[in-house]
Amino acid sequence: MTPTVTPYRSGLRVGRDGFVQSLHAEWTKFRTVLGWVTGVVVAALMVVLFALLAGVSSDQKGSPPVPIGPGGEPVTDSFYFVHQPLAGNGSITVSVSALRSRIPKRPGDLRPGIVPWAKAGIVIKESTRQGSPYAAIMVTSSHGVRMQDSYVNDTAGLPGPVSAGSVRRLRLDRSGDAVTGYASADGTHWTKVGTVHVRGLGPTAQGGLFVASPPSADGMGTRGSVSTAVFGDLRTQGRWAGGNWTGDQVGPESPSFSGYPKNTSGSFTEAGSDGSFTVTGAGDIAPAVRDTLPTGGTLGEILTGTFAALIVVIVVGALFITTEYRKNLIHVTLAAGPRRSRVLVAKAMVLGGVTFVAGLAGAVVAVPLGERLARANGVYIFPVASSTELRVELGIAALLATASVLALSVGAIFRHSAGAVTTVIVAIVLPYILIAIPFIPASVSNWLARVTPGAAFAVQQTLVQYHQVASNYTPYYGYYPLAPWAGFAVLAGYAVASLAVAALLLRRRDA
Repeated sequence: MTPTVTPYRSGLRVGRDGFVQSLHAEWTKFRTVLGWVTGVVVAALMVVLFALLAGVSSDQKGSPPVPIGPGGEPVTDSFYFVHQPLAGNGSITVSVSALRSRIPKRPGDLRPGIVPWAKAGIVIKESTRQGSPYAAIMVTSSHGVRMQDSYVNDTAGLPGPVSAGSVRRLRLDRSGDAVTGYASADGTHWTKVGTVHVRGLGPTAQGGLFVASPPSADGMGTRGSVSTAVFGDLRTQGRWAGGNWTGDQVGPESPSFSGYPKNTSGSFTEAGSDGSFTVTGAGDIAPAVRDTLPTGGTLGEILTGTFAALIVVIVVGALFITTEYRKNLIHVTLAAGPRRSRVLVAKAMVLGGVTFVAGLAGAVVAVPLGERLARANGVYIFPVASSTELRVELGIAALLATASVLALSVGAIFRHSAGAVTTVIVAIVLPYILIAIPFIPASVSNWLARVTPGAAFAVQQTLVQYHQVASNYTPYYGYYPLAPWAGFAVLAGYAVASLAVAALLLRRRDA
């Protein structure tokens, strides 16, 4: 059904009153065409329906639980730990003369390689429970000495790799909840790396040596690695147990979940009474990232219905203008005189406003509902603050609204719905499909997520990139190269530019 369009009478003001009347006329057209109204309602329902399907179809109850850190964030806490109890205050000092890593080239074939964030050092930890508070100082394969605590905090110390000719000496001092880390290249001159306050260490903590070897990210996923460190001159002060050192695997016992390649495991050997140890371990002590967890999801995965909703609003947006060309009503609509661009702006405001409201309604229902169903089915959803959740919901609504305006503008340029719909779908949806393919090179994926209108999908981003964790930080895993609103701005720029071209053509071409 096509609405009746009343020509603007001569003498009607083309200022504010005229624009308001244009808005009213375009709103009347939109709400009186059942197909257009149904389209935006269906788009909102698509967002909700796919969230329901994502939650109901998820079933990972057999996966190990995700450790939670002191701040409530998901963490990776799996390493080999040679430890004793420390009652109250005390210190531990050790030298590290070697840190070597091995990476599987193929199943069962471990070969020497570089794992940049392989770690070997000393740690004071509340217990061997995953997610318990800690502070540690360590050497790494490629990032020098680091002091880390609470999984997300990282402080740089002495640079350079460790070797027999470049030994690093490390020390941790505990005083109450304050833990101070020191490093030295010669054992005489010590450099303070940092002091951290670790809440929850308790009156008796576990302290000692550790080795962790994070999975190696190769662009197609991750491969387990294993690292071995040589320690010497281990000394302690304070109320340590004073007995034998105990070696334990912190984290899941299953080798695959602990991070060990096939047919390997953690171990330690004590070379004598001089405090020399060789320790082998895998895993990591770090914030969790998307591709290293055996289970887990994001709000973006719950909102996959945005893809289907986009196609619907693109079709509605194109038809909102091309229908007038097809039925030869465009000349009546543009009868307002030389200010024809205001008609296009009025159409954009009506279409964008209606789509935004519908998209927001769908997202507000879909997000909590999808989260609840996914968690009920054993899927861990990366937690976000309420403000981030609101930003995602507003971002989805803005994405749908701006895409509809882009379709309207391209429809005015092409004057044919098929060409307009195809062009906008290729511009927005095709990049979305491509970046969702895991084997697309990271450079290509990140480029598509920067310069194409598909960059707007960054509004779904809720994950954090950590410099101290090597991972596949690509859109496939939920990490976008642009900040959420910066990504949306790319789509908005395309929409504004297209709207300007369409307005110019309306003045020059459509008499």
